[in-house]
Amino acid sequence: MLHTLRSKILFYLVLISMIGILIVSFFIQYGFEESFNSYLDRNREKKIDRIITEIEKDYRKNGHFTSDPVFGLLHEHAMTDQLYFQLYDRFGQIQMDSSNIRGMLNSFGLTEPAPDGEEWHSKTYTLKVDNAIIGKLVAIYPEGLIDDEYTFIQTIQLYILAAVCLTIVLAIVFSMLFSKKLTSGLKKLSFAAGELKQHNLDIRIPLSGLPTEVKQIAISFNNLAESLAKEEMLRKQFTGDLAHELRTPLATLRSQIEAFQDGIWEPTPQRLQVSHEELMRLVRLVNELEKLLAAENPQIKLEKMELEAGSVLAALWEMFLPIFKEKGVGLRIEELAQEEIFKADKDRLMQILSNVLNNALKYTPEGKNVTISVVTDMEGFVGFKIQDEGSGMNEEDIPHIFERFYRGDKSRDRKTGGIGIGLSIVKALMDAHKGIIKVKSRLNKGTSITLWFPQEN
Repeated sequence: MLHTLRSKILFYLVLISMIGILIVSFFIQYGFEESFNSYLDRNREKKIDRIITEIEKDYRKNGHFTSDPVFGLLHEHAMTDQLYFQLYDRFGQIQMDSSNIRGMLNSFGLTEPAPDGEEWHSKTYTLKVDNAIIGKLVAIYPEGLIDDEYTFIQTIQLYILAAVCLTIVLAIVFSMLFSKKLTSGLKKLSFAAGELKQHNLDIRIPLSGLPTEVKQIAISFNNLAESLAKEEMLRKQFTGDLAHELRTPLATLRSQIEAFQDGIWEPTPQRLQVSHEELMRLVRLVNELEKLLAAENPQIKLEKMELEAGSVLAALWEMFLPIFKEKGVGLRIEELAQEEIFKADKDRLMQILSNVLNNALKYTPEGKNVTISVVTDMEGFVGFKIQDEGSGMNEEDIPHIFERFYRGDKSRDRKTGGIGIGLSIVKALMDAHKGIIKVKSRLNKGTSITLWFPQEN
């Protein structure tokens, strides 16, 4: 019992509703009875005042008590209101008494018999004419309600009880509906979590109809599921790409070694050089994977320091000018008008820029140029823009160039010696710096990559 969230919500909703209904119904009944009793008391006092006025008026007119019309009024109230009177003169002699009417009527069976334990109240009023006491009037009436008054209050209580019962039923029904509505989002979350546990990475939680708090959790869950699905896809793709990258040099080495073993080939220096190149390709692949693993490590520690963008450009010029000259590609540096300071890990920064510059050099043909410049048109960032005049890329390839082993032109990296990991390392290190990468490219026109580094941490 009460093991599920829905049952707990339902229990407490019903409990609170019951308490509220009982409290409200109690106050309604108590307030109504008090108001009704107060109304009856005021009404009885008005009737007594009317009798006193008539008695004093008659006494003033006649100089003594007369039966007409006073006794008629006393008789009327005795018959209809169970309000009886005893009229005494100033000497204490009783002049009129309507209290015996009830006993007489009961003996004829014309009124309801007095219930057991019924109590009567009496109240004495002094009668005066011109400030002279002429006698006293004793009003006698039963405690509590009588006849129609009792029936009326019972009817009201019956209606209140019916209203309470109906409200309780409605409270239970609406509590069941509300508890179901409130927990429906959590049930969806629970079901989706179970599906995710069963490796159903396509499961998503529909957001429509969810309350705001649950919707935020559902959005986080959907993002998590999407991230897991993407990681699973990348894992499979990485495994396939790695197998493909290993298969080619291994197959080449195997065939060459078997040819040497079978005596088909003589191990000439040229053939050994080809085998060595395939072996070095495997070594480079392993080295690059180690770098990528280090760059993608969430615990990577950056030794950030203040750097001046012009000094970085000068260092790149000194580092890359020889190999650019060797290929016959021009390397241009655009001088800065003023100093631009930013914070970065110097070694990681040079690794990022070197990877991008190497890519630019690979895909820029002889006689063309690669230009490096510093841009500052993004507030809070300093950017390094590397613009080549190479072959460029298709627009649909741009979103994928930072994925491991991705190649828009499958044959291009074979020609250039790349293994498709350099830009993945760039992306991982830029993320570690909380930097931004912008890529623009046009086929046969060239590519520009801008690397934005935050000026502050």
